[in-house]
Amino acid sequence: MTVSILFVAAVIFLSVLANKLSNKFGMPTLILFMFIGMLFGSDGIFKIHFDNFELTETVCSMALVFIMFYGGFNLKWKLARPIAVQAVLLSTVGVAVTAGVTTVLCRGFLDMSWIESFLIGAVLSSTDAASVFSILRQKKLNLRDGTASLLEMESGSNDPMSYMLTVIAIGMMGARSSENILLSIYFMGIIVGNSRIKNKEILIPFFDGVTSLAQILIFFLLGLLTFPHKMPEIMLAALAVAVFITLVARPVAVFLLLLPFQCSIRQCLLVSFAGLRGAASSVFAIMVVASGASISYDLFHIVFMVSLFSVAIQGTLLPTIARKLSMVDNQTDVRKTFNDYQEESAITLMRMHIPKGHSWENKLIREIHVPTGSLAIMLKRGKETIITKGDTRIHTGDDVILSVPAYEAAEHERLEEIVIGKKHNWCDKTIAELELPPKELIALILRENDNIIPDGKTRIQEGDIVVKTLLEDKKV
Repeated sequence: MTVSILFVAAVIFLSVLANKLSNKFGMPTLILFMFIGMLFGSDGIFKIHFDNFELTETVCSMALVFIMFYGGFNLKWKLARPIAVQAVLLSTVGVAVTAGVTTVLCRGFLDMSWIESFLIGAVLSSTDAASVFSILRQKKLNLRDGTASLLEMESGSNDPMSYMLTVIAIGMMGARSSENILLSIYFMGIIVGNSRIKNKEILIPFFDGVTSLAQILIFFLLGLLTFPHKMPEIMLAALAVAVFITLVARPVAVFLLLLPFQCSIRQCLLVSFAGLRGAASSVFAIMVVASGASISYDLFHIVFMVSLFSVAIQGTLLPTIARKLSMVDNQTDVRKTFNDYQEESAITLMRMHIPKGHSWENKLIREIHVPTGSLAIMLKRGKETIITKGDTRIHTGDDVILSVPAYEAAEHERLEEIVIGKKHNWCDKTIAELELPPKELIALILRENDNIIPDGKTRIQEGDIVVKTLLEDKKV
């Protein structure tokens, strides 16, 4: 019992250390958990011999359920809605195209049988939600044109299609397979995460912690199950498959499906490169081995190496590639694309412009009357920023920056952000033309670097983020 406790403690300590090293050196965290598992494995320092694929399949499948649920729970539907069609196509047709192209390439260049080529294409056809979410959050990488939400929704919903293809491949080999429940779990997560439920802010840290442990568990077990001495035998084959998927199969699927939606070449290139392989593919490979399917090559280690290449190389280079393609959006926080985002401060800042004739014109800061609980913290005067004191005088044309307490909305009150796309029915209309219901009001328009307090004549433009206030009926 003491040995088991020490073992678990050592794994947790090394996982925390891995997270610190990841932040310092810019390497994706999840890949370090793989190395920790390899450190404890049969070829590592601690020589723990572990090759129970059936037990690993059960444990990893349970862990994948938490990851899938939290992926749906965290998806902010109001931001994902404009790109939902593209994401669904990528997670279904895109997965099938990726598997098909990979199948042809494996058959043609690696001389595998058609069934085995299809099996490896099916297992590696989906992108990994855990890896994508981890890198977007860790690197604080928000992307233009709704690309972050597109990748989040695609990676969270494409595992079921890959799973179905894997089950078909296993069936063609005459082996057993289990049921498919991943899609229903993901959809349940979307419904719960985007519903107004009590104590949601308490549930978020719990789900986040459990999901993080599930990710650590999967990647640790993958490393523990790996025999590094077998790597040289499959290195070239794994590298070839990684190249097939990264440079051919994934780009073919992305360009084929996104170009008809008038997505830019830069966006297509970034989405192609962001197709990370990871835990899900390795879990499907474990499922194949556990099914007893007769295969002539080391599927698990090939998939493991492909996932390792993907997370290590693609994951590390993703921020750089995004910047090279000018696809990084520095104006907003990527955490806002997730439902667990919470503002870090209970105050907000408000800018008040002082035109000629304003009641604050030529007055000292101590002479003006600001709202209760507010504070004038600085003046913007042309290109100059002035920290205010009581004897600071306000000039015509100044922008006074006020800190004001954040408002805690009641249960029947809520704010909703609406991203205005080219085809949105509000695009190019004035506020007066919208004919909003009596209990709805456009409170703010976010346009690039400007916050616009609208009136009836304000015209909504493509790319605006409209903040709408809604007053719902009180629940009895």
